[in-house]
Amino acid sequence: MSDITKAAVARRLTQQLLEPLHLVAYMADEPMYALQALGFEGYWPGYFASRSAPLGQVPAEVVDALFYNFVPGEVAACIPAVWDITAPEAALAANREGCVTALRRILGELVDRPELARAADLAIRAALNAPTEGRILYAGLRSLPVPDEPVTRLWHAATLLREHRGDGHNIALVAAGIDGQEAHVFAAIDSGMKPRAYGRLDPLTDEQLESVVDGLRIRGLVDSADQFTPAGRALKDQIEAVTDTLAAPAYDCLEPHEIDELIADLEPLVARLDAVGYDFEFVAPKS
Repeated sequence: MSDITKAAVARRLTQQLLEPLHLVAYMADEPMYALQALGFEGYWPGYFASRSAPLGQVPAEVVDALFYNFVPGEVAACIPAVWDITAPEAALAANREGCVTALRRILGELVDRPELARAADLAIRAALNAPTEGRILYAGLRSLPVPDEPVTRLWHAATLLREHRGDGHNIALVAAGIDGQEAHVFAAIDSGMKPRAYGRLDPLTDEQLESVVDGLRIRGLVDSADQFTPAGRALKDQIEAVTDTLAAPAYDCLEPHEIDELIADLEPLVARLDAVGYDFEFVAPKS
């Protein structure tokens, strides 16, 4: 298998087929309410607590560096205060329980099919085969026990591979000289959106956002219509190509027929996610 093919496989599996399973952590109600039941108010404290929990109780500066693209002060508004409410182990357990509950609801009868169990086993093999060098958040997740139950095992594998790819994406962004807020602007333009319409840029004032975009204009990456210049398009494509290349070694442990099986087993799950969506009418537990 050529390096180009390996990179394409990594994008298909990690970004398109496994990441949607992981994303219940941020887009479904069940994990949010499981975390709120621990005492967190709103959305962001539970987010920062559960996602950073594999690192232990590290300072906000460390979480900010690893998460890469939050506006200054966003992380510090929650870290380390969240650890006055609960311990990292409890945040991890609540998040995992909520995510698995959400997946069971969304996937319905698909969770009991042998294809899901096979996908979980293949995905966890790849997830544990990825290199840890320079992948701090992934390495923290690697230190956690691997679940036995198939749905939990698959979600854990998807989380490992998604965060491994995310760590690699940050490496690619740093090498390209694109900081966290510029990365959001790149993502907005790549999605056909104006930067102000991109939700993760909401914390920036209009003046701050204009400063970020203007910096990209000065470097010849974004034009006056807030679209990529040829140089900007080329740099965005380069960042994605490097990200895919850095994600590819995880799948070296799988034979070609196993990669085909994993793709075939995951496609119906993601199709169900696309059809049903993540959210539903959920009644929050009473305190």
